[in-house]
Amino acid sequence: MRTMDVAITGIGVMAPGGAGREAFWDCIVSGRTATRRVTHFDPAGYRCQVAAEIDFDPAAHGLTPQQARRMDRAAQLAVVATDEALADSGFDTGGTDPGRIAVTVGNAVGCTTGLEEEYRVLSDDGRQWAVDHTFAVPQLYNYLVPSSIATEVAWRAGAEGPVSVVSSGCTSGIDALGYAAGLLAEGSADAVVAGSADAPISPITMACFDAIKATSTYNDDPQQACRPFDRSRRGLVLGEGAAMFVLEDTGRARRRGARVYARILGYATRANAFHMTGLRPDGREMAEAITAAMDQAELGPQDLDYVNAHGSGTKQNDRHETAAVKTSLGNRAFELPMSSIKSMVGHSLGAIGSIEVAACALAVERGAVPPTANLHERDPECDLDYVPLTAREQKVRAALSVGSGFGGFQSAIVVAAPGEAAA
Repeated sequence: MRTMDVAITGIGVMAPGGAGREAFWDCIVSGRTATRRVTHFDPAGYRCQVAAEIDFDPAAHGLTPQQARRMDRAAQLAVVATDEALADSGFDTGGTDPGRIAVTVGNAVGCTTGLEEEYRVLSDDGRQWAVDHTFAVPQLYNYLVPSSIATEVAWRAGAEGPVSVVSSGCTSGIDALGYAAGLLAEGSADAVVAGSADAPISPITMACFDAIKATSTYNDDPQQACRPFDRSRRGLVLGEGAAMFVLEDTGRARRRGARVYARILGYATRANAFHMTGLRPDGREMAEAITAAMDQAELGPQDLDYVNAHGSGTKQNDRHETAAVKTSLGNRAFELPMSSIKSMVGHSLGAIGSIEVAACALAVERGAVPPTANLHERDPECDLDYVPLTAREQKVRAALSVGSGFGGFQSAIVVAAPGEAAA
């Protein structure tokens, strides 16, 4: 008997290329890239000057001026995605014991945007060493603590059960969903509003990635800047966004007649205890996470029909996860379509894992696999089927999504169709 069987009954997405779940799906299934020259600030002088930004107006998404001022951009994106997920699910928060509703939010860099903006005001753009706190917004403390993002989501959902933030770098989005599924499996909640959000496109974040030379330098060709698995790739492209889900025990969801996009059947995470940014080329730790997640799901390699790659567009990552997938899935790895949506919506750090799970759930529901954009000449060391340029229509019984994060985090999650996957 499976120890994890969690239904995804609601999906909300805020991602580059268009706000909302349907706009997101249209962007990635059409192979359209949403990367452009940075507009949030003047990027002149930065090594990387491109990013995947969201055209986002808080007021247009129902946030009052007071709410928008209280919340950092990451929290705003999380709340708007939560609203969409709750409406989509048909889950009656008012008719449920609030102590049985939980919230889990993944995040990597906290309220970076709000903190940096306020520091610029307080220090007069860095001219004043002794800052004057009277110029700060009253909500400055909220920007300091990432827990404020989960708090806003909990208020929105009327959740009084377990509320938490999962911060494990670029695997935060997968890990938040894995933790949420665990809460349901152990009976600590009847429903969990779970997902992740990050808004890292700020001068300090861009400067940090410049310093380690991890980001793309295709500044003259923003739409082609992120090239996972391509011989000519030069690094990742930062993004921003949020994806939130309503998760329920599958049996409970069916009893209330909910539509189930897909089921979360397995999750696992490992660390390499090796290097803050470096990866071993054999991908052993990611392979172990994949194997553990598949074992928990009680599925074998032949049951999978799609792998959503971490696919950041850095040489070491692309080779690392290619090796991991081959090690864990054997010969089936060469038959499976595997693609990176970061080529289109960028790398939104702590948010991207949940955004990629949204892509997997929609692929399962709609029978299509999104492509890897900008893949024209495959790196000879990356020898799998990365679905270049054009989406494929095909049945997806089960999908695997993997993530890799600074600090050595390696995570994997398995989602499957509402009915039983083939044994």
